[in-house]
Amino acid sequence: MGILEKIQEIEREIARTQRNKATEYHLGLLKAKLAKYRSQLLEAPKSSGSKGEGFDVMKSGDARVALIGFPSVGKSTLLNKVTSTHSESASYEFTTLMCIPGVINYKDANIQLLDLPGIIEGAAHGKGRGRQVIAVARTADLILMMLDAGKGEIQKNLLEKELEIVGIRMNKAPPNVYFKQKKGGGISITSMVPLVKMSEKMAQLILHEYKIFNVEIIFREDCTSDEFIDVILGNRVYLKCVYCYNKIDQISLEEVDRLAHQPYSVVMRYFMKWKLTRKCNFISKL
Repeated sequence: MGILEKIQEIEREIARTQRNKATEYHLGLLKAKLAKYRSQLLEAPKSSGSKGEGFDVMKSGDARVALIGFPSVGKSTLLNKVTSTHSESASYEFTTLMCIPGVINYKDANIQLLDLPGIIEGAAHGKGRGRQVIAVARTADLILMMLDAGKGEIQKNLLEKELEIVGIRMNKAPPNVYFKQKKGGGISITSMVPLVKMSEKMAQLILHEYKIFNVEIIFREDCTSDEFIDVILGNRVYLKCVYCYNKIDQISLEEVDRLAHQPYSVVMRYFMKWKLTRKCNFISKL
């Protein structure tokens, strides 16, 4: 059984397991195994010889912003509007096939904007050129998630899931947990706050799953089993993310108002030149 099949099997097991006190340790171990297999899956392309042509762009300027979204949501059009770079845009999908960089000159700051190919559901598992796209996103200082306003919530949830799978944590702070492996001394766990979301027993079970038997851990805040696994793996990336809803002329004013008041969100329509200036202001504040 390959890694992908193992991941799918564990995902099915988690989905059909009821969440209660009797199953919390079982679910915790399943999540630990799932995170371990996903990490192995992400490392697999390194030995395949694929160098990801067209995605190796040198980081430059004061900050890097990665445009992430499904095909034909307006990523290339935005790059053309706010930079001097031309990225082909059309009414059909997958007009952008490689990473195209541009530069926004804004208030004496140079912001590198990367137009990435549209990703599809399953990108984190290798569908399309998803792995290369997401690998570039991990190097950014901020993600600008482009969404079709008419499909906003569906697209947002799917993209967040794909990015979460590969260890990108959006609009979150790293767990305040001290973690240091040692050569001996066993497992030492100190809690400076009451642990409500996860018990010490759960932490020990997860550590055993990763074959960690000598470690010092200090919980300075309460955290979930998922967050504790992130601490153990140590390869998570914590980034700010702005959700940009395009094509708002296709939805009602009430829906536009609702989307505009969502956290970290802006609304716009290109050909009407709505909100482009406000978007630059919003990004500069993050």
